[in-house]
Amino acid sequence: MLSSLIADYRIIFERDPAARNGLEVLFCYPGFHAIAIHRFSHQLYRWRIPLIPRLLSHLARFLTGIEIHPGAQIGQSVFIDHGMGVVIGETAVIGDYALIYQGVTLGGTGKEIGKRHPTLGENVVVGAGAKVLGNIYIGDNVRIGAGSVVLRGVPSDCTVVGVPGRVVHRSGVKVNPLEHGNLPDSEATVIRLLLDRIESLEKQVETLQEAKQKELETFSSAFYQSCSESLLTSTGKTCRLGDREIEEFLGGTL
Repeated sequence: MLSSLIADYRIIFERDPAARNGLEVLFCYPGFHAIAIHRFSHQLYRWRIPLIPRLLSHLARFLTGIEIHPGAQIGQSVFIDHGMGVVIGETAVIGDYALIYQGVTLGGTGKEIGKRHPTLGENVVVGAGAKVLGNIYIGDNVRIGAGSVVLRGVPSDCTVVGVPGRVVHRSGVKVNPLEHGNLPDSEATVIRLLLDRIESLEKQVETLQEAKQKELETFSSAFYQSCSESLLTSTGKTCRLGDREIEEFLGGTL
């Protein structure tokens, strides 16, 4: 347990550029405090000592805002950054070198008995507010974007974003946890592609309308002229891709 605490202490200096000195980490990092209390309560939990492990877990939640069930298994060099609102369930397993931001939930679906919480491999990064639910396996070197909801297993060396979480990148390389902010926005990308498709279709419709108008203009009859005007009037307004709301949304996400 002592070697694990030392590893947890050292990894903070590698993962957090705001860590200035040792005393600051010892007294001002709730993530480190929560993991330290958990390692002790987890050992008592393994010895089947009743009540006390849960009391220690509850005390850690009160002091740090981080709730870790004493039954959860946490590897070495795990860093919970900021940590407020983090919830880690009883049967959750977290591999070495994991980085977990505030608001993360490693929870169950509430319908299963036994192993009902996720298992995280090594060097996994879970962004702020992400929810990983159920008895699923998250492979090594996986990045989970902030606010994502992951309900299915994820293979190694992938990036997951969105609700529900989707694999958007297979890097095949080790994840740099400090580059967690450089994640693609798959929803905005899809919206942009759909809008481009709509614009293309609108141009085709406009071309057909112009051809039809020229054809109708060749007839001198007032009857055909009125039909032409009626046809053009019935097409209505097209989607203006330059609308401010659309441009602001896409400009802020792409």
